[in-house]
Amino acid sequence: MDVNAAVAAAAAIAGVLTGVIAMLAFRWSERDQARPTRTSLHTDPVLPPGVDTVLSVLRSSAVVLDEADAVVKASSAAYALGLVRGGRLSVEPMLQMARDTRRDGEIRQVELDLPRRGTGRGEALAVSARVAPLGSRLVLLLVEDLTEARRIEAVRRDFVANVSHELKTPVGALSLLSEAVMDASDDPEAVERFAGRMQIEATRLTNLVQELIDLSRVQNDDPLEDAEPVRVDELVAEAIDRCRHAAGTKQITMAAGGTADLSIWGNRGQLAAALGNLVENAVNYSPARTRVGIAARRVTAPGGDQIEIAVTDQGIGISDKDKERIFERFYRVDPARSRATGGTGLGLAIVKHVAASHGGEVTVWSSEGQGSTFTLRLPEAGAARDRAQQHPVLDDEAGRPADPSHDTPPESTAYETLSAPEVLP
Repeated sequence: MDVNAAVAAAAAIAGVLTGVIAMLAFRWSERDQARPTRTSLHTDPVLPPGVDTVLSVLRSSAVVLDEADAVVKASSAAYALGLVRGGRLSVEPMLQMARDTRRDGEIRQVELDLPRRGTGRGEALAVSARVAPLGSRLVLLLVEDLTEARRIEAVRRDFVANVSHELKTPVGALSLLSEAVMDASDDPEAVERFAGRMQIEATRLTNLVQELIDLSRVQNDDPLEDAEPVRVDELVAEAIDRCRHAAGTKQITMAAGGTADLSIWGNRGQLAAALGNLVENAVNYSPARTRVGIAARRVTAPGGDQIEIAVTDQGIGISDKDKERIFERFYRVDPARSRATGGTGLGLAIVKHVAASHGGEVTVWSSEGQGSTFTLRLPEAGAARDRAQQHPVLDDEAGRPADPSHDTPPESTAYETLSAPEVLP
């Protein structure tokens, strides 16, 4: 469902429920006014019949205020958002809305950005507040949390902008190069040179489109279909072969070890793409005449044995602030280097989603100037197959993705596990 449609639907539902509550309150108010007593005017306000039940099923944060602005009723969600403190409504703009509505009886609605208390990060909480009269003395406040919807909308907007920019670059280059070829039709050397550049841009465009397709297939983290045992040594050999030319050009040595007799339960194409992206990044971000290590091992986990595949490089490393964002779509640590290597900024996002859809995780350890180690941890073939047969839905512990960063180096890097490495020039 579109985010804007979801927000509109939520607002419509809140409006209908507000109307129902107001109708109940109106009937209660008429009955109360028909039998006025001194006691009824001075005792603590009581909610109209049925209102308490309606408020208990609302997903919105609900607060009922009396004529003295004291909180008569508040949902747990209202306390969780920090709207109510010490029996009072703590958000001044909402309190003023309630007073205005109590005075003229009009329904009011507004969107506000509220500071998050206790986070220390200055993040804003986006909410939609709706105020309506509840009988003659009470006021009802309904608050919808729009923060997640706003975040999703921002991600979608940035994604569209980034895709448009990335597609525009090679398409524009192809257009200019085709014109240059036409103008140089009588110069075979120029035609050959321009045609070579066109091939490069066409390859870049093809890779971008393919990665967008790959990302669309895995980003929902849906359960795997047509899963099968996949040998780790075959995945590693395929990833190395994919980067052999680029590594040879930079005189980077690729070494693999510990991959024999290990298998992963999953989709072979997705796993090959994920590991290939990690190895390709290691090669692209490594200086000349260094080496890239790929190592695998079996580790014991509560939900069954898992396979760790570590890719280690001697590259430029990643800063702490960048480590928090490297798995975002189109995020680049070094945009200039990415342009030079033809990177799209989607590779690590694909790795993250592939790991999650396989019930695993991807983590990174890195230090600036000392290189990086990316580790894929995925269920072993036998353990994952047995668990899938016994429990069609992964349990929380086995299927929960973890924080994709480490503050300390992993127990063993790819170099340390390569006791008898196979060196692949």
